[in-house]
Amino acid sequence: MANTVIQVNDLTKIFETKKEKVTALQDVNLTIKNREFVVLVGASGCGKTTLINTIAGFEKPTSGEVLLHGEPVTGIDPRCGMVFQQYALFDWKTVINNVDFGLKMKGMKLKERRELAQQYIDMVGLQGFENAYPSQLSGGMKQRVSLARTLANNPEIMLLDEPFAALDAMTRQVLQEELIRIYSESQKTILFITHSIDEALLLSTRVSVMTSRPGKIKQFLENDLPWPRDADVQLHPRYQELKSEVWSTVQEEVMKTAGLLGADKDKC
Repeated sequence: MANTVIQVNDLTKIFETKKEKVTALQDVNLTIKNREFVVLVGASGCGKTTLINTIAGFEKPTSGEVLLHGEPVTGIDPRCGMVFQQYALFDWKTVINNVDFGLKMKGMKLKERRELAQQYIDMVGLQGFENAYPSQLSGGMKQRVSLARTLANNPEIMLLDEPFAALDAMTRQVLQEELIRIYSESQKTILFITHSIDEALLLSTRVSVMTSRPGKIKQFLENDLPWPRDADVQLHPRYQELKSEVWSTVQEEVMKTAGLLGADKDKC
């Protein structure tokens, strides 16, 4: 389809050690269209990170394929920008030097790249911290730097692997709403990984739920909650309907992981 940006076809990923083989993903099929904000939800260990790493080109499929605009992904593609849970900043570089690093690697002149980096530093609300080092920043501020660095490189697609998982609840909410604003302004295609149903419903245009290991896509759910969104969207009657629908699927997979299926589900 002309509007398709990412296409995952029958993707299987097996990790092998001397002692065992672990099938992380099995026959995963996923389509992400231009300007969608797809959030992938699943229990711990279901293969969410493996999937996003394979889409990003950090991992190679055991079988199946990942296509970007119809072409196979064979390595890291500059059209994809990755934001990790653990920030991945250069500790010895200042905020502005972290943000403009990718631009420097592209050969952009100092004045031009500093102006562009400042634009995204301002966008994520870090004015005044341009010359600070990561060790001087809070976790939430570090994640803002990561977002600014990714945005400064102007990727067509943003891949975010549980970027707010390690943050306190208040900081997490602030950055969720910041990401909503950035998405509304930029309309980039986004794939976001989380284990939080509330986060998935706040952010997404579509939710995909993964099974327990070996991971595959079990449910697709269009998120028709009104835009623009903030935390108050949780008060919307439709929110509870969607949350109940996603939770019923996630709960079954969590029970599988915990070895509880086979017991009386009504008693669990």
